[in-house]
Parts: sequence; structure tokens; C-alpha cells
Amino acid sequence: MKKTILTVDDSRTMRDMLAMALGDAGFTVVQAVDGEDGLAVLDLHSAEVDVIITDINMPKLDGYGVIQHMRERPEYDDLPILVLTTESDQEKKERARKLGATGFIIKPFNPTGLVDVLRKVAA
Repeated sequence: MKKTILTVDDSRTMRDMLAMALGDAGFTVVQAVDGEDGLAVLDLHSAEVDVIITDINMPKLDGYGVIQHMRERPEYDDLPILVLTTESDQEKKERARKLGATGFIIKPFNPTGLVDVLRKVAA
């Protein structure tokens, strides 16, 4: 069965890069332009989303807020959340993990490595 990935990033370039890399690997990609949009898109596609990839630094609602809002809802307890960001600070990684992030990937990402991680967490 084809897996669906929700990408949440305010950078159009990053969304396009993710869509291309993941689409080429056989994933269906649903996109959101910021954290608030990400939660709304997730509500619309919750039955089909298998993994979320979120940036941290975004307007309206940052990635920490996305993780926190999702983990407050029981229906998203088991949904993997990968953080994809330029932030490599250990404190920020730890904050994301404490909120419920499944993993942390630093930009720029390696498409092959990202696809490998997604296949593992979406299994």
C-alpha cells in the first residue's frame, strides 16, 4: 500500500524538494505551508497520513506547536513525526523529543537517507 507523508514547511523550495524526493520514491505527499495549515491539512487527511515531516521555524505556529497539538490528541499518539530543520542544537532536539517527535533530520537532507528513514517509521 502506498504511504502518505504530510510535509509542513514554510519554504516553498523545501516543500518542492520534499515532494520531488518522496514522490520519486513512491510516496504520496500532502503539503502544508505552516504549522496552523499543517494541523488543518492533517484533520482533512488524517485517515491517510502515515508520517508527518515538520520544520521547526515557521510563522503562525512553529514545529514545536505542531508536535504538541498532535500529541495532545489521542488519535495521533502513534503517528510518527519527523523534524526536518536547520537547527542542530542539542537542546532543540531534546525539546522536540520531549514533546513527542519520533526523529530529527538536519537540512539539507539526503533524499536517499530520508526515504530510508520514512520507510522504517511508516512500516
